[in-house]
Amino acid sequence: MKRDPVILIVVAMVISVMLVLGVRRVHHLAVVPAGKLQGQPAPDFTLTTPEGKTLKLSDFHGKAVLLNFWATWCEPCKVEMPWFVDLQKKYGPQGLQVLGIAMDDASPNAISTFAQKMGVNYPILVGKEEVGAQYGGIDYLPSTFYITREGKVLDHVFGLASRSEIEANIEKALRQQVATK
Repeated sequence: MKRDPVILIVVAMVISVMLVLGVRRVHHLAVVPAGKLQGQPAPDFTLTTPEGKTLKLSDFHGKAVLLNFWATWCEPCKVEMPWFVDLQKKYGPQGLQVLGIAMDDASPNAISTFAQKMGVNYPILVGKEEVGAQYGGIDYLPSTFYITREGKVLDHVFGLASRSEIEANIEKALRQQVATK
């Protein structure tokens, strides 16, 4: 009995499509919509810098955090990054910590080189899809989350925001004080 190669190819393609859709469905079930995060504790994560140092979001409890998901190929991200450098200098002494999470497939070395070329003065972390899913799924870059000193999500912006909008959100996050017990 001779098998038709076209039928085998079609069957293989159908199985592949079913697997991809199944994986995507499971992935989407684990995603918390970003809007539901507002006012909630920011999901903690552990990621590494391109140099291999491990950092957790909870390491910055007591600071207002601007959490920015970006990629080396993202043109709007390249617009924002110099602003973040300036804003880290301006508001860092008041308790701001900018954190960048690289969400592309570039090597850690390429991410580090890119960040140095951009003059980044804040920690850059190598992103993972699971962390993106915890923040509602990162479908747009840049995606920025503003986290209060208590570790709650104050606001989020998908896409490029104006510098004045970014600064206003930083100031709101800084005004939020950690509750004393």
